[in-house]
Amino acid sequence: MGKADIKKEVEHLLKDHPKDANWDDLMYKIYVRQSIEQGLKDSERGRVITHEEIKKKYRLAK
Repeated sequence: MGKADIKKEVEHLLKDHPKDANWDDLMYKIYVRQSIEQGLKDSERGRVITHEEIKKKYRLAK
């Protein structure tokens, strides 16, 4: 995402942000957005782990 795209996204986040919201609310929105974008990039690049692998890793598989 280019700088112009990021600026537009920040403007969109602020526009949709409630008037009574605080800095923590805004930071949480940014964090969630960034996490989702990173997850999508990882998925596109094939950096994924199956549900079964996670269950096995944490010994949740029966």
